[in-house]
Amino acid sequence: MTARMDMMTLLSEARDVQMESWPLARENYLSLGSTERRVFKLDDFTGAIQFNPARAVSTGASIDAASISRRPCFLCGANRPLQQSSEEIIPGWEFLVNPYPIFPLHFTIVSMEHRPQDRIPLDMASMAEKLPGMTVFFNGARAGASAPDHLHCQAVPTAELPLMRYLEGGGDIDKLPFIVYFRVITPDFEGMRHLNEIVKIKGKDRTTGEADARLVNAYMWIGADGLLRVCVIPRSAHRPSFYDNSGMEGYMVSPGAIDMAGVMILPRKEDFIRMDDETVNRVYSEVALQKITDK
Repeated sequence: MTARMDMMTLLSEARDVQMESWPLARENYLSLGSTERRVFKLDDFTGAIQFNPARAVSTGASIDAASISRRPCFLCGANRPLQQSSEEIIPGWEFLVNPYPIFPLHFTIVSMEHRPQDRIPLDMASMAEKLPGMTVFFNGARAGASAPDHLHCQAVPTAELPLMRYLEGGGDIDKLPFIVYFRVITPDFEGMRHLNEIVKIKGKDRTTGEADARLVNAYMWIGADGLLRVCVIPRSAHRPSFYDNSGMEGYMVSPGAIDMAGVMILPRKEDFIRMDDETVNRVYSEVALQKITDK
């Protein structure tokens, strides 16, 4: 059995233990069996639209400073559910089963230090090395993070993410619907230089034109050749202009790293039914940097 298969087995066992002791996690993981999906296609890129009502907590999260200040940080150890177990995956970072999964294996990796989600952590590379077969990803504080006040990453199987499959298959980055930076990192000085450069990429606020390190999604994973892959998507906004979590005037869609990687998550059934390729493209065009106007 390969190291990758061994790791998937260990991760499945960790999830199952939490499902046995934590009713919320059990209910949400079992509900994935009835998840609905449809395909979307934009030029050369094919992704999925997924109906997942349990994700309404994250999609509709209030992330303004006032709302954040009024609630305890739910990622700090003292405020987590008693049923949620943790394990130190690398120094300074705790590994948790995500109770609101998008995929059958979905984990959160939380900094033991309470500090803002304000920049891509280089520690993602060490996390990816510990998790073969998984992609570790980061939502900037203004790019899909539902807890912008506490530094954290997440991890899901690489095979579940259309963007990662596209890049691994040699897909043409110029045919993607938004700007993507991608590098294979070699284990030498040049590779380390590229890694340090790519994690410093910033987004650009659509309204102010200001560069912002919080407007990015980042991904790291280990390829079949054993080398680290790094992908960064600079953003221009947290949510599209037609975001609406209260009624039918808009869509309850708040793209994070998984959405940008080709799985558009919709917690409302009515939005799932009416979402089409044109609307997916509109979401991307309003939250990501576009090749013609922003490159």
